[in-house]
Amino acid sequence: MPESLQILVVMDDPAGIDLATDTTLALVAGACRRRHAVDVCTPEALGLDGAELVVRAAEVIGTRTDRAPAFVTERGRPRSAGDYDAVLMRKDPPFDHAYYTSTLLLERAPAGTLVVNDPRALRETNEKLSVLEFADLAPETRVTRSLADLEEFLTHCGERMVLKPLNRCGGSGIFLARAGDPNLRSILETVTGDGRQLVMAQRYLPAARDGDKRILLLDGEPLGAVLRVPARGDARGNFHAGAAAVRTELTPRDREICARVGGLCRRRGLAFVGIDVIGDHLTEVNVTSPTGVRQINRLEGVRLEDHVIDWLEARVAARRPEIEHRISLTTLRKSSPCRDELLHPASTPVGSARAA
Repeated sequence: MPESLQILVVMDDPAGIDLATDTTLALVAGACRRRHAVDVCTPEALGLDGAELVVRAAEVIGTRTDRAPAFVTERGRPRSAGDYDAVLMRKDPPFDHAYYTSTLLLERAPAGTLVVNDPRALRETNEKLSVLEFADLAPETRVTRSLADLEEFLTHCGERMVLKPLNRCGGSGIFLARAGDPNLRSILETVTGDGRQLVMAQRYLPAARDGDKRILLLDGEPLGAVLRVPARGDARGNFHAGAAAVRTELTPRDREICARVGGLCRRRGLAFVGIDVIGDHLTEVNVTSPTGVRQINRLEGVRLEDHVIDWLEARVAARRPEIEHRISLTTLRKSSPCRDELLHPASTPVGSARAA
């Protein structure tokens, strides 16, 4: 059995996650099933003591999906990042100054602590702009803050273009702009902040009506895929925007895209990534907190999180051939690891535990 690991998950406020769909919840539950010790915190809990990365984190003692909170924890306590074998950065965008500084702090984790995804790569791999590293795979694209340029690009595209802010996720702030729409000028003013903010404009792909394929990559290799079909009356294929999850398979073109993007991910230390494919085109590379695990699990009858934890165990073991026992944390917790309520609802109730 693998050495019990001490894992820190940096995430959004656990009180606000979706109990039915959240991928971070699946990853934490998967780690708990392996009897790894898991702590959670928000980025605001990160800090420095001199040059040492420190955190105030709460030990997870149970997970559940029937009611909030999804994570039942002990009270938060101060920790050193050096106490952890691995840190998972799972904070959603917006990629603002606070997110940027969080990556700077995480980059100060000691060499013996694996940080997923690599903090420098998170800073340098914009989820929208990164598709242009594979321009031949992407739809025609224009990045500008100029309203005149956007109007010209729409004319070039013919009838429709998709407008995306560069720092958000989940379909937030996305517009489908149409030629001849009397609201077009207002849409362009809104999405660019009256010409002050860069946006990405892409040619609209008619295949989007049939769905936007989310493909999860683990260490550059396909892990699973799901088709996100837009809700009626909505052009966005995002789960947060109400898209439906439909079973799908990878096409030869999908695998070509995965191979191209996967190589870049491995070189940059982007271990867990979600790419979006519409028809034959790559439209986004999601590196911050890709989702889709729970939907794929339900459709395929699998546990993708187990593959992620397999990879994490192997990578930590490879980095540390002789992992020392962590007396301050791991040894103390082996007698009472966090309990997984996600897939084993019949296990011991956790309702009496103290919540953070």
